[in-house]
This record gives sequence, structure tokens and C-alpha cells, in this order.
Amino acid sequence: MKRYIIIGLMAWTLPLYSQEAQTVRELVDAVRQETGQAVYCHPSLLDKQVTVEASGETTDEQLRKAVEKLGGQVTAWPGVGLFVLPEQQLITSLPPLFAQDTTRYESYAGMSRFRQGEKATSENKVYEVGGGEKQADGRALLSGTVTDFKTGNAVVGATLVVRSPWKATTTDADGRFELALAPGKYELQIAGIDIQETRRQIDLRGNGELDIVLEERQYELQEVTVSAGLRDNTKDVQMSVTKLQVKEIRKIPTAFGEVDVLRAVQALPGVTTAGEASSGLNVRGGATDQNLILFNEGTIYNPTHLFGFFSAINSDMVESVELYKSSIPSRYGGRISSVLDMQGREGNMEKFTGSAGIGLLTSRLTLETPIVKGRTSLLLSGRTTYSDWLLNALPEKSGYNDGNAGFYDIGGTLSHRFNRKSSLRLNGYYSNDRFSFSDEDKYKYHNLNASARWTHVFHEGFVSNLTAGYDHYDYETEDLTTATAAYRLSFDIDQYFAKWDFRHDLTADNQLNYGVNVLFYNVNPGTYLPASDSSLVVADQLEREKALESALYVGDTWNITSDLSVEAGVRLSMFNALGPRTYNIYEAGTLPSEETLIGSETAGKGKAYKTYLGPEFRVSARYMLNDDLSVKAGFNSMRQYIHKISNSTVMSPTDTWKLSDLNIRPQQGWQVAAGIYWNPWGGTLETSLEGYYKKLTDYLDYRDGAELSMNHHLETDVINTEGKAYGIEAMIRKPQGNLNGWLSYTYSKTLLRQNDPRIESPVNDGAWYPAEYDKPHNFKFVGNYMFTKRYSLSLNCEYSTGRPVTLPASKYYDHQIGSEIVYYADRNSTRVSDYFRMDIAFNIEPSHKLTLLTHSSFSIGIYNVTGRKNVYSVYYETDRGQIKGYRMSIFGVPIPYITYNIKF
Repeated sequence: MKRYIIIGLMAWTLPLYSQEAQTVRELVDAVRQETGQAVYCHPSLLDKQVTVEASGETTDEQLRKAVEKLGGQVTAWPGVGLFVLPEQQLITSLPPLFAQDTTRYESYAGMSRFRQGEKATSENKVYEVGGGEKQADGRALLSGTVTDFKTGNAVVGATLVVRSPWKATTTDADGRFELALAPGKYELQIAGIDIQETRRQIDLRGNGELDIVLEERQYELQEVTVSAGLRDNTKDVQMSVTKLQVKEIRKIPTAFGEVDVLRAVQALPGVTTAGEASSGLNVRGGATDQNLILFNEGTIYNPTHLFGFFSAINSDMVESVELYKSSIPSRYGGRISSVLDMQGREGNMEKFTGSAGIGLLTSRLTLETPIVKGRTSLLLSGRTTYSDWLLNALPEKSGYNDGNAGFYDIGGTLSHRFNRKSSLRLNGYYSNDRFSFSDEDKYKYHNLNASARWTHVFHEGFVSNLTAGYDHYDYETEDLTTATAAYRLSFDIDQYFAKWDFRHDLTADNQLNYGVNVLFYNVNPGTYLPASDSSLVVADQLEREKALESALYVGDTWNITSDLSVEAGVRLSMFNALGPRTYNIYEAGTLPSEETLIGSETAGKGKAYKTYLGPEFRVSARYMLNDDLSVKAGFNSMRQYIHKISNSTVMSPTDTWKLSDLNIRPQQGWQVAAGIYWNPWGGTLETSLEGYYKKLTDYLDYRDGAELSMNHHLETDVINTEGKAYGIEAMIRKPQGNLNGWLSYTYSKTLLRQNDPRIESPVNDGAWYPAEYDKPHNFKFVGNYMFTKRYSLSLNCEYSTGRPVTLPASKYYDHQIGSEIVYYADRNSTRVSDYFRMDIAFNIEPSHKLTLLTHSSFSIGIYNVTGRKNVYSVYYETDRGQIKGYRMSIFGVPIPYITYNIKF
């Protein structure tokens, strides 16, 4: 009996001393279930196995002993939970020495002080910033840069938000940001396109810098997204400003599947184009030459490739795009309608990467490599086309099936960071286009841009950008149809520019922007030469035109209260027409003509023979009605000293440019706009309604029978015309979610009038008439639906009123000249049929597996799904004494396409 009792006691006590193998993860789960407290464990410990003695201890005691055997520590933080760390114990309270001096904690384990040159990479550390120096109002200025940990490049357009009190800003083209806050502890939330949302804990003690490195990238693309202002259209003081990232527009279907920056801009409200195959922009009633198109601060005079099918700028070189339709900052000038500012990308600072794409008409390749890791990088990008098959596929009766066309463009950026306060970027771009419709005619044109930009941070809140560069555009046509009349016609423009811009934070709520711009023009208006030895063409050369355009500007952004903000500025611009130049003098009070010519004068080299000087005013204001609702209003005036001379409504390779001079005045314009902005349902939707009125003076129109090519006295064939434009723009945008995109409606009118009393027979008897690009009603929809992380469907729809044209009304026989004369109805009194187009695309995104060496993506789509024959232009021919009209369409059938892209 005694033996059985001993055996029973041993059996009962054996479990208390038994051992079993478990993982730390299982122990952590057991502690959570039995105690109900939170347990935070380092990932490196979770799958390690330990031997646990079943000795009747509590589960948290078992966890503590098991982790100690692995060399780790378990720390209990009252009210928070257990922290399981691999090597060191978590310190949850300050040591006694902090009772006397709380500024010494940077030497104490577990706390972190932000030091010079350190990068803020952790979400859990608390970074102390600033040494005590503050702004005049007692607040501290937090500034710094945001960079990508993989490439080392600046992250443009990242949003940084402090929730309490609410403060937000975005990073600029150099990745820099600034926030003015009261000293204290904050959680800085960071978000943006293609970056993982993250945060940084800061203890702001005074003015200081915090350089943030984003350690994770978000490969789930939330597209399509249009970011206006600070990604919250209710809070930014500027209005009518749209910011795009190239990543946002990749799913917008376009002709032949080419990612196209300008096509994406055309999908925005208030932006139209006169022709289907044109990349020229008409913004709020402005002509195509009234838009300032910048790429890395250089001017692009012809932004198109291949008859306007493609943008001249390869999207792989572009980082961000900003379109200003009104509230144009005072640092911009030279055009009276809009500013399209494109900033290029930097190369990868950390490792060699690249991307390539192939489509039906184009192929492209981009390479990025660090030269000095973390400091110097190089980006090279090129694109070419093999589009001859497109012309060969045209019907024989079109006359173009024997033609050929092609283009290529190349670009590069060399970036170097001297230190955290100074950096230098060298940019270069070149494009070449050529096309012909037969063996007897040839056309070619080139863009060339080069610039250098030095960025320097003098101190917190004081940054400067010094940019200098050179821009060039030229074209040449050759016609060999008739041997005795064979000719070669060319045009070119060179310009040299320098800009020095400063951004200075006077106080936490008052930012001053000021600077100086200088631009030198050197224009060859035309050269006309024989194209063969048998040609009887007499060589001709127009006088070169030179001018200096300069400006001083200052702008101030002032947050008067938390609800009311104002941005105001003035730009003093001056234009000097320079010699050597011979210019004509006409009778005072008369229109320039051969009959009113009284003589000519010659200006010597470098002498200013005509100067135009005047101020340009910019002001806008925003008032917050509540956190999700605001109203804005703005006014800006502009001057434009260069004019496009063209017989086409759209942008053409044969366009020339004319500088203002003694007889041709600069164009001037002003615009007033107001709007209401509402973000309902917690910001999941962004809505806006804007109205505007614009007035133009000295817009150049042409007299009947005007000669635009090789005209030595062009002023006798142009008429200064006034214009007005007005309209409303409504937009609903859903920036995130599986279904995203925008829907917009625009009503606009653009009218011109020749009211100069010196004109004997003004167009339409001096009444207002529609401009060639006037299209009152315009609906646009851009949407994307993501089925999964990789598969999505994109849809693009547009409807607009047909543009106006002038029709022949009758004809009669003139006995004095002995021929028939065609009589035309009032100018632009008839419209072509309305425009409608729908495009669709299915997109396959790259795999999200980070270990793959390459990532591929596909886009399969159809441009013009309905096959509608939208009218591009109308023309007339005389057939057996009758005038017959014809309508021409560019894309009259659906165009399927497939594009393959790869990143490595």
C-alpha cells in the first residue's frame, strides 16, 4: 500500500518538474491570453525555441526566464504592457540626475538627441531638435529634407502634418520642408504618393533641422490622384493650381499607350486643345503661345513630337508637374495665360537602377547610377520612335502613305550634394523631329535646353536657388517639288537666362519670396535659301531681333489668423528691344502700312531703341469657414513680350516667334477668380467650384491676306486685338480607394474684338467674335478601378462643344481683276460638330515581391473606343466651278495598343 501511495505522489508532482520545448511566440500568446496585457516582442525572438520548466510559475515568469536564457530582457511598463527585447532592457523612467538638469538626457541610454548630420529613420525614437533659439513670436521653425532611403533622392510632394494644433506642409522640388510650431513634443505624420505612411516623434526646443529618411516604399499604387495645393484643396491659399506626379498619370489611357504629361494636363478642367493631334494647351481662354512651359527652369517652345501625338518631354525624366491657371506666383512672368512648371528627376544616389518600355510607336530607356554614393548621381534617359509604318498604313489616296516620320529625345541630370546646406544640379535635354510626306518635302525641328541650379540653405527659414541656363529652338523646311523653285526655309531662337530666387521666413506665419530674373533673346525670324543648284530662288534673310527681359519680384504669404491667409506680390518687368536693328517709322495715329510709312531708323549694337516697363500684381486670399470648407479669391496681371506667328490654331513646327518692338506692343492681361472648396465625408472627396473673368489687350490677330512668312514689315499685317474670357469650373475628385479619379465640367467663353478706331474695316464690323479655340461646354471623366493590388481598369471620357470655323457664303466675279472672289461669312460664325472620345485600358502592375531583380508591367487599351470621327479641321476646294467643303479627322477608328515596361 505504501508503494502505491509513493507512486501516486510521484505521478501527481511529475508535471511540476517536467520540461517542454516552445517558441517565444507561443509563450507571448499564452501571456496575452492569461493576463490580458499587451506584449511587444522584437521580431528576431519570436521563432526561437526555448525549454520551459512546468514548475507552477505564472506564464509571464516563464516568459521572463526563457528570454533571459536567450540573452534578452523582459520589461514591464505599468499601464502599457511587457516589452521583450533581444539585448537591452527598456528604460521606462528618467534617472535622478534629470531632476536637476533635463538637458543632459542625450547621454543617457534609451533616449535620442538629434545630432548634426544624423537622419531621422525611426518611428519610435524621440528626436530633440533645436538648441533654444526661437522666432520673434516665440515659435520654433522646424525645417529639413525628406529623402528616399533606397535612392537617396529628394522626395517631392510629401505631406508632413502635425494634428494638434493642425499644421501641414509639403516638400518642394529639393525635398525641403518648413513648419513653424510652438516648442514642445509632437508626432509628425508623413504621407505621399508611392511612400509608406510613417511618423516621427520630435521634441522641438527651438529653430532646428530634421532630415527624414523614409525607410519603406509603398508599392501599392493608389492612382489616379491629383494633388492640389497641400493635398487639401481647402487649406492652401493659392487657387486654380494643380500638382501632378508622373506616378499619378500612368493609368490615363492615351493614343498608342504612351505616358504623356501634356495629355494628362489636358484632362484637367479649364484646359482644352483645338485639335485631336495637338499637344498645345488653351488654358481659360488663352492662346497656345500664352502658356509658359518650363522644364528644369528652361523654356520649351514646341512641346510636341510627331504632329502633336506625343509630348516632347519624356515622362521618365519628370518628377512633378505644376499647372497655374490663376494665382500665379510673382516669381513667374513672361506669359499672360498660365504656367506649366515641370521638374526633372534626380538619379539614384544609392545603387544602379533602370527602366525600359516598348510600345507600338516608341521605345525608351532610363538609367540611374550613383557616382559618389549618397552624394553624386547621374540620370540618363532616351526615347526613340519607329513610326514610319503608321504613315505607310494610310490609304493611298491620302497622299501621305509614302511619307516617313520619326523623333528621338535624350536628357540627363547630374546631381551633387556638397553638404546638407548646398547642392548642385546640372540638367540637359535635346530633341530631334523629322518628317516628310513625299521625297520632295522635308521638315525638321529641334529643342535644346541646358541649365544649372545651385541650392543653398543660409540658415533655418532662409533658402536660395540660383539658376542659369540656355534654351534653343529651330526648325527647317525644304521643298524640292519644282526644281527651279526649290527652297529651304529656317527659323531659330536662342535665349540665355539667369534666376536668383529667395525664400525667407520672417516669422512663423509670414514667408517672403523675392528675387531677380534676366532673359536675353536672340531670334532669327527667318532665312530663305535656294535648295539646289538649279533653283532660281533669291536668298533672303530677315534681320535678327535681340532683346533683354528682366524683372524684380517680391511676394509675401501671411497667415493673418488660423482661418484667414493672404498671398500678395508684385513683379516689376522691363523689356528692352536692342540693336543692331533697322526699324520703320509710321505716321502718328495711323495703322502701320506702306501708305503711312515715313521712314526708318537704325539702332546700334546693344542700344535699346524701345523700352516697355510696368508692374504686374498678384494677390489671393483664403478664408476657412470650417476644417472642410473654405472660400478663395484672387487677382493677377501679366505681361507678355514675345508673340507666336502662325497660320494655324494649334501649335505647328513651322510657327515663328516675334519679339515686341517699336511697332508691336506687348500683350497684357489680367484675371480675377473666386471659388468655394469643400471636402465632405472626412476628406474622402474633394469638390470645388471656381469662376473667373479674364481680359486681354494687344493680342495679335491678322489682317485679311496677311503674309506671315519672310515678312520684313510684319507690323503691317497684324492687328492689335482685345479679348475677354469668362467661365466656371466644377470638379469632384476621389483621390483614394479602389475607385478613384475625377469628374469635371467647364463652361467657358473666349471672345475677340478689333475695336481700334484706326481700323477701317474691322473683323465682323467691330463686334465680338469667338476665338478659334472657343469651346463653351466641356465634360471630362478620368477614373481607375483596382480589382486587386496588381490589376486595374482605367477609363477616360471627354465631351466638348465643337470649335468655330469660318465658312464661304458665296462667290462673285470681279471684272476689275478678272477672276472670281469668294465671299466668307462672319469670322468664326459656324461650329464643327461636337467632340466626343472614350478611351479604356487594362493595367497589370509590377509584382510587389521586393526580392525580384526586375518588375514588369503591362497596359492594354483602346484609344477612341467608339471610333468617332471627330473633326480636326475643315477645308474647301473648287470643283467644276463649285466650292466643296471637306471635314478632316485624325483618329476615325478605334486604336488598340499594348505597352510593356520593365524596371531593374
